[in-house]
Amino acid sequence: MNNIARIQARLVENDLDALLIFDEKNQRFAAGFPFTDGAVVVGREKAWLLTDSRYIEAAEKAAGGCAAVQLFDREHPLMSLIRGALAEAKAEKIGAEEEGLSHARWAALERQLGLRLRPAQGILRTLRASKTDEEIQSMIQAQRISEKALEEVLPIIRPGMTEREVMAELVYHMLKNGSEGNSFDPIVVTGKKTSMPHGVPGDEVIREGDFITMDFGSLKDGYCSDMTRTVAVGYATEEMRNVYDIVLRAQLAGIAAARAGIPGKAIDAAARKVITDAGYGPYFGHGFGHSLGLDIHEPPIAGPTGEALMAENDLCSAEPGIYLPGKFGVRIEDVMILRADGAEVITKAPKHELIVL
Repeated sequence: MNNIARIQARLVENDLDALLIFDEKNQRFAAGFPFTDGAVVVGREKAWLLTDSRYIEAAEKAAGGCAAVQLFDREHPLMSLIRGALAEAKAEKIGAEEEGLSHARWAALERQLGLRLRPAQGILRTLRASKTDEEIQSMIQAQRISEKALEEVLPIIRPGMTEREVMAELVYHMLKNGSEGNSFDPIVVTGKKTSMPHGVPGDEVIREGDFITMDFGSLKDGYCSDMTRTVAVGYATEEMRNVYDIVLRAQLAGIAAARAGIPGKAIDAAARKVITDAGYGPYFGHGFGHSLGLDIHEPPIAGPTGEALMAENDLCSAEPGIYLPGKFGVRIEDVMILRADGAEVITKAPKHELIVL
């Protein structure tokens, strides 16, 4: 079942005749093609992909027959095509993305259509959380690209390089190996800066005895990968090794507890207990993980506030950390697929021993 068909099934369940989609990532999810100025209209029996002359040829190829592709221009404005699609669908009960549209845009759409829109963001959020086999394969490919880049960059890292230079190498090797771009701005920090979970790469120089934390991801077919590895340069102190071991054990505990159908906070609690029992609870400030897909951060989350149930075939990160201000930090991140009976880790990069360069 393609994603248009999945949306159409939810329209019936939610007593809607059609769904208007304007968000770029939601358009890609529905029709296979992203653009910022067009729209996708999904009716119960037909879908329309509306774009302009810049994208019409690519859109016709990408849609793959799952949607009728129409060109809007001066003679045929976008809103005119939307009204035409809704009329053809005989749609009166119309849903839209209440979280993605501004109040002004929502109100304008209602005036232009002469109909009240119904909040329907939940349809897309729920469907995007549970990945299809095709989506999972795209994310696995993105992960393999990232892992290949790490494999190629690790031998390059040496004392005297800067954080920015290591980041540039990772980006280059991801692109060289087939990435469509970065799934987010890479994090490469060293020394005391590793205590900052979202530190920004700068001109800090890598020194022997330092940790380096690298958090990065590739894109394949628009889908994200995400991984973090913390490595030591030359040697690691006993304290560094101890903290690394605690973080690894916490990650493995969270993965062992993870499965579809339980609240995300239950996964987080399993990992957090390991860190808390070791005396480092105050130094683990973020959640265990987040879902990802077309966006690098998607709901549901596996954090201490995660009340929502984790979805079947949800891809979720597993990334506990310990961050000691003024000293160092450690984070280890994999991505796992959540099944009813447990979690399947798709990340293959080594992690079970502290890697010393």
